[in-house]
Amino acid sequence: MNDARRFPDFTEHTISSERLLDGKLIRVQSDRVRLPDGSESWREYVLHPGAVIIAAFVDDNTLLFEHQYRYPVRRHFIELPAGKIDPDEPHAKTAQRELLEETGYTASDWRHVATLHAGIGYSNEAIELYVARDLTHVGHQRDEGEFLEVFTLSLDEAVEMVGRGEITDTKTAFSLLWLDKFGRR
Repeated sequence: MNDARRFPDFTEHTISSERLLDGKLIRVQSDRVRLPDGSESWREYVLHPGAVIIAAFVDDNTLLFEHQYRYPVRRHFIELPAGKIDPDEPHAKTAQRELLEETGYTASDWRHVATLHAGIGYSNEAIELYVARDLTHVGHQRDEGEFLEVFTLSLDEAVEMVGRGEITDTKTAFSLLWLDKFGRR
């Protein structure tokens, strides 16, 4: 943090590590740590490869959205296009790949605008927010078993949906609020 405030150093140091789970998407780690006061504790957390989320503007105020079912919470969600970063894949390439695969659009204007840490208490996942403009529809290339509907909403309408609790996906809600507050400048 490059800030004039000075905070105490609360860094925790790893004593030992154990892999609890090696999944197809995530891994779960358990570490014994030394706390700032010298005592010891355990930290269990999810190791995640990272992800991107794309605010794809079809015009100055209209964005592409997806409607899809999310199994872990057993319900349908409205989300901005997003996806997992493949090993050694640059974040910008992931954003371009995911936009094409899921929505069928390419973009000629890309800008990285923020990094989100969605679950800092239990995961190292970082989500990179990109804005894409100057879109061209070329046809989607969805992964096998990926079912979603692509549609558009104005930024204003989507922000209202966040306020009404109709868009609850954290990465999408944060991205929309960020765009509403800072993206219009």
